[in-house]
Amino acid sequence: MKIICVGMNYAKHNEELKHTLTQIQGVKVGMPQSPVEQGGITLFLKPDTALTRPDWPFFVPDWSEQIEYETELVVRINRLGKSIPERFAHRYYDEITLGIDFTARDIQRQLSQKGLPWEIAKGFDGAAYCGQQWLRLSEMPEKNVQNLHFEMQLNGETRQVGWTGDMIHTVDQIIAYASQFYLLKTGDLIFTGTPAGVGRVKEGDLITAQLEGIDVLNCRCK
Repeated sequence: MKIICVGMNYAKHNEELKHTLTQIQGVKVGMPQSPVEQGGITLFLKPDTALTRPDWPFFVPDWSEQIEYETELVVRINRLGKSIPERFAHRYYDEITLGIDFTARDIQRQLSQKGLPWEIAKGFDGAAYCGQQWLRLSEMPEKNVQNLHFEMQLNGETRQVGWTGDMIHTVDQIIAYASQFYLLKTGDLIFTGTPAGVGRVKEGDLITAQLEGIDVLNCRCK
């Protein structure tokens, strides 16, 4: 099982982190596009050890001074797939939930400024927290994965509100792009990016989240 994550997939979140979005305006005649140019999607992986058991809390690491939450729609792959055309991508998932992409923001910033890989800021143990409840998309009133609303609270205060229609790259586009590089297997998870409103967590915090008004995630920080 692997965890594929998408970075910079909501414009307002990119603004709050002061990222600059660039788009390819064109390609010279006769020059084929590379997969990166075709997709333009930022992917990174978390190891399976980053996934926290649903009945466990999130343990705030002591080696970072700025651990932040990022609430994201998560889809679970339900069959083997490689080089999947976008028009068929919807066949490769049928369950969704919300997850928290925990990030050591201070470590990420330090490594990025040095031009170094920042996987440890995203892939540390416990950094991928999935909701306790998975929802079957086919059984939801709104069956369109790109028209789902979600909300997250920190200690009862709403911090993030998202609509999947605001994604820069859709779920199906992400699956089609990722499957060019990675063989997708049953049980693989895809974290699809976070909207604006990310912030710091500390010991004792409680994170709750709802997908289409349904409570799916409850995470105590220790």
